This record gives sequence, C-alpha cells and structure tokens, in this order.
Amino acid sequence: MVAYIPIFIMVFVASLSALILVGASHILGERIAKKAKLSPYECGMRTVGPTRSRITIRYYIVAMLFLIFDIEILFLYPWAVVTRSLKLFGFIEMLIFVSILFIGYVYVWKKGALEWD
Repeated sequence: MVAYIPIFIMVFVASLSALILVGASHILGERIAKKAKLSPYECGMRTVGPTRSRITIRYYIVAMLFLIFDIEILFLYPWAVVTRSLKLFGFIEMLIFVSILFIGYVYVWKKGALEWD
C-alpha cells in the first residue's frame, strides 16, 4: 500500500485543483442572461431555416466509409517502419492487404455509396 501513496496524493491534488477552478469560475463568473445566449445555438447567431432538418443516410454512410478506409490506411505505418526486416514476405502480405482494400474501395464505388446527390 505504501507504493500507492504518490498516486493517491496525485488524485487528491488533481481533484482539489479541479474543484477550486470550478468553484472560482462559479463565484467570479458573470451571469448575464441574454436572449441570444439562451437561444439553441451558443454562438449567438440567428438561425436560418428550420433547426430540425433531416440529414440523409448517405452522409453517415460516407462518414463511416471514410473512417473505415482511414483506419485501414493506418495499418500501413507500422509496416513501413519494419519493411526492410520483413523482406519479400512482408511485401507480399502488404500487397495482399492493399489489394483487398482496393477491391473493397472499388465495390463501394460501383455500388454508388460515394455518390453525393
């Protein structure tokens, strides 16, 4: 238990600092309620059009596809670091990986999921 004392002290000091900062902000901060501040948007700009507009599912599909392909590309970085030590085996494995990724990209493209109407 003696080894955990520095961790407990750090948690205590961090919690105390957070409480002091939040308390000081609450005590010293201004509380002026303005109509623009109480509107749905905090920036104070007037809204243009309805605030509850529908977003098509295509937006979410494109976002998910971007994340999927972006994460897959991240797998290329560790391979690039050790590419010399992997030699021909690593090159062939990464060639297979990139070709599967490319086939998935072509499939999504042919299905029309990347078309933005």
